[in-house]
Amino acid sequence: MHKGRVIFGAMEEVVFGRPASEAVVEQMNRLGANRAFLMVSGTLNRETDEIEKIRRALGARHAATFDAMPAHTPRSAVIAAADQARAANADLIVTVGGGSITDGAKAVQLCLANDIRTVEGIDRIRAVKGAPPPMNAPVVRQISAPTTIAGGDFSPSAGVTNETTKVKEAVRHPLAIPRAVILDPALGSHTPEWLWLSTGIRAVDHCVEGICSGQSHPYADAQMQKGLSLLTQALPRVKADGNDLDARMDCQIGTWLSMGGLSSGIPMGASHGIGYVLGAEFGVPHGYTSCVMLPFVMRWNKSVNAERQALVSAAMGHPGEDAGDVLDSFIRGLGMPRSLREVKVGPENFDRIAQQAMATPWVPRNPRRIEGPAQVREILDSAA
Repeated sequence: MHKGRVIFGAMEEVVFGRPASEAVVEQMNRLGANRAFLMVSGTLNRETDEIEKIRRALGARHAATFDAMPAHTPRSAVIAAADQARAANADLIVTVGGGSITDGAKAVQLCLANDIRTVEGIDRIRAVKGAPPPMNAPVVRQISAPTTIAGGDFSPSAGVTNETTKVKEAVRHPLAIPRAVILDPALGSHTPEWLWLSTGIRAVDHCVEGICSGQSHPYADAQMQKGLSLLTQALPRVKADGNDLDARMDCQIGTWLSMGGLSSGIPMGASHGIGYVLGAEFGVPHGYTSCVMLPFVMRWNKSVNAERQALVSAAMGHPGEDAGDVLDSFIRGLGMPRSLREVKVGPENFDRIAQQAMATPWVPRNPRRIEGPAQVREILDSAA
């Protein structure tokens, strides 16, 4: 008999297949907001007219624009954005960009609500051992128009990098999730191919580790298996033709579905946990961490979850084949890196990575029990 609990989050709407400039204005009207603080991709702002289209559509309701969020969401940039939003008297944050910008806005919401004005102050809102501390709920909320497909827009959690320790720390609150997500496939046509495809593998990783977790249930399985099918059919189509907006739309909807497991409490595994460390300490892009680690983690786990892994192969259109091999071939076919060497992480770092990975939320919840750093090191050695 199935047992479990599904918590429905505080997201109110997902709008898909509409131009972001139109949908942002509609959301402002729906929410009664008057001062939109844009947190956006610097490249989109400087090299395309996509952000200007949104500013023009907002008119006097555009309060300010912040376009300087680096990868992995460093604390200093979160504080800079919060200071600017506070000065602009923003009543809504609108993000247009990738996962680091989305996460940055979640953290900005919490900084505004809790009067955090220094990088050290972020200690007051970071989760410790997975549990967020008591804090004020966000009042200035967020809507998000993503340009990549890692899926963080559908989560109330964010990763913020502590520049002193080089550790990515979690901040979360149920109301940090965007109130609405706008899926405009045309925005993705400006995203570099490697970034779109690799973040797509991040979404694949959400599906795969959720399906294989051992704690899934039919509600989440239905979303993750359909998401995995959509993603693995659509990503090669985008690689073949970057202007195929139907394929990009399928990628975006597949990514939305990929978050069905996480958002209903299903844990991720070692691919995500090791990825946290590779990103924060070595600057490896989110998507690349999944490209490198996921097939090796699957092979290491197979002795305990072969039956669940068979669902992955079937959803990817290869029933009966080894899921690790199917994923390996798929990722290689997209031209993505498949070893730690390719992302410039050498064996001399493996012991440190293994030690730090044990402190992440996900490595201790990997479906094949990981007792200590030595077993993480086994996975890293296989991925060298």
